[in-house]
Amino acid sequence: MTHFLKSLGMTALVLCTLQSCKKTNKTTDPTTTEVSENYVQENYTKKEVAISMRDGVKLHTTIYSPKDTSKEYPIIMQRTPYSSQPYGDGKFKTKIAPNINMMQEGYIVVYQDVRGRWKSEGHYENMRAYIPNKTSKEQVDESTDTYDTIDWLVNNVENNNGRVGIWGISYPGYYSTYATIDAHPALKAASPQACIGDFFFDDFHHNGAYMLSYFRATSLFGTPRPNGDSPVDTAWYTLPDLGTKDQYQFFLDQGPLKNLDRFFEYETADNKKIRPEGVTDDFFWNELKEHPNYDEMWQSRGLIQHLNKTKSHVATMIVGGWFDAEDLYGPLETYKNIEKHNTGAYNTMVFGPWDHGRWARRNGRNLVGNYYFGDSISEFFQDKIETKFFNHFLKEKGDGNTGLPEAYVYDSGKKEWNQFEAWPPQNTTKKAFYLSPNQELTPTKTADNKVEFVSDIKKPVPYSEDIKSVFTPRKYMTDDQRFAARRADVLVFETDELTDDLTLAGPILANLQVATTGTAADWIVKVIDVHPDDAETNEEMQDHLEMSNYHLMVRSEVLRGRFRNSFTTPEPFIPNEKTAVNIKLQDVFHTFKKGHKLQIQVQSTWFPLIDLNPQTYVDNIFKAEEADFKTQTHTVFTDSNIEFTILQ
Repeated sequence: MTHFLKSLGMTALVLCTLQSCKKTNKTTDPTTTEVSENYVQENYTKKEVAISMRDGVKLHTTIYSPKDTSKEYPIIMQRTPYSSQPYGDGKFKTKIAPNINMMQEGYIVVYQDVRGRWKSEGHYENMRAYIPNKTSKEQVDESTDTYDTIDWLVNNVENNNGRVGIWGISYPGYYSTYATIDAHPALKAASPQACIGDFFFDDFHHNGAYMLSYFRATSLFGTPRPNGDSPVDTAWYTLPDLGTKDQYQFFLDQGPLKNLDRFFEYETADNKKIRPEGVTDDFFWNELKEHPNYDEMWQSRGLIQHLNKTKSHVATMIVGGWFDAEDLYGPLETYKNIEKHNTGAYNTMVFGPWDHGRWARRNGRNLVGNYYFGDSISEFFQDKIETKFFNHFLKEKGDGNTGLPEAYVYDSGKKEWNQFEAWPPQNTTKKAFYLSPNQELTPTKTADNKVEFVSDIKKPVPYSEDIKSVFTPRKYMTDDQRFAARRADVLVFETDELTDDLTLAGPILANLQVATTGTAADWIVKVIDVHPDDAETNEEMQDHLEMSNYHLMVRSEVLRGRFRNSFTTPEPFIPNEKTAVNIKLQDVFHTFKKGHKLQIQVQSTWFPLIDLNPQTYVDNIFKAEEADFKTQTHTVFTDSNIEFTILQ
């Protein structure tokens, strides 16, 4: 999803009143580099062109070329659904290229509105499906559009050296991945960053659960362009106005999802529409409602399953944030599947302690929400990793000897960069910890027992203690989880204080044994780093918090229980029957330091991050009635365990 529309969240100075509290000091970062707002206009020429695709549709493309024409430059491009603005002669972006180093060193920088968006012709399809084995010029997808664009650029843009790179964050990251499939020979380097891989597992769903917190973003992708889908240079969509800052209470009061249809009915007094019952003007909202399961529509739009068609002449560097609330599945699965299918190709990954797209900024201090990870982390990535990657393949030998490792990953517990020649690292082992009685997390099963809790649909567990309404959430990924640990409907399992460092480096699998009095339930597992009493508090932390005993959420995930055996074919629970529910949590690289505790929280609601499960089985939750929602009692059995990947 878009990385420039989202709020960065609120930071505050913390006034510490306890004598034991220590603070890290906010300092000016000497590596932060500023450039004049007129730098691009002073050093680049700008040209806007319409490039014809093989089916005749023209895509609006903006080309920034260095004014110094005494040498040749590589082309670095971004394809976006979010507009290549500003449009018009004499109107320039203030910053171009992936980072300021590349902007100042000189690249031909290209931005393109994808098919059906903004000033490009054609019809937009959200996550347009890849078409294998094409038989005519009319069969187009993002792969062919990228190929045709690159072909035009290398043959028509003056002073280019014949090498092309592509990058993008979030949805533009998805288009960057797409470019590597059936890639043009001139494409030498691609860096998909926070790249969407599949909308059933990224952004709008997590393991089949609808991400209600992304509700306001729906119209961004599903509002039809006006005037018969004609190109337009101004925004034609509006975001739903909830009319309140209390998102939790708003969605609780709305009741079933079908009551939200009115936000996507776009008629006006002068433009009345007649539509079938339950159908809105927003085509994406309609798709969400009509396709609650991982059916052919979602499967066809997923890109992960097509990464066996990437080309080995394209070097890839996948970038992601360990605390990216939107697109963590996508970059991890993109890296792993290119690695699996394209042996011998240059394919690396970089993961840092970032939320969505934070690595593209130069803010000095690196925080996600309340939690401070260190200084100059994004700057280090841009200066020492990203620039080096693109320069090697687009300006230098391009032989793959970049000096960069296979995996450049940041340990979010030790707060330091590490380099590995494989991911997960080769020297790891699997270790299970059991959800034992008396709130204990133990290395062996201690008893055959069970723990029950009541899941009240009138009082779901909030995903954040903040009272707020956001476009899409970010901060919760590192939020202090003490507020949740103190609820009766959140089960807590915790180790003693660790006597040695424990480093998790890779995937996590929650192997739950559960039961419910109902026929439907969601299951949420959170992995938490409980800090010691003397942990230092950073200045930006919210006023009511300190780092002393801070419950840092390291990883979390939900599984809609109906999909426990198949995302395509859901099934109800049998009331009170012990049932296996296995939840794959995304990879982590985090050291639980000596003196900390490892904690697991298990719950069944996470509101309004995900929508409310009726807890009685219905075929389609988007069409559930008020009467379907029932409070139920859930059970977790103590032979449940969490399997970690541990670095030796």
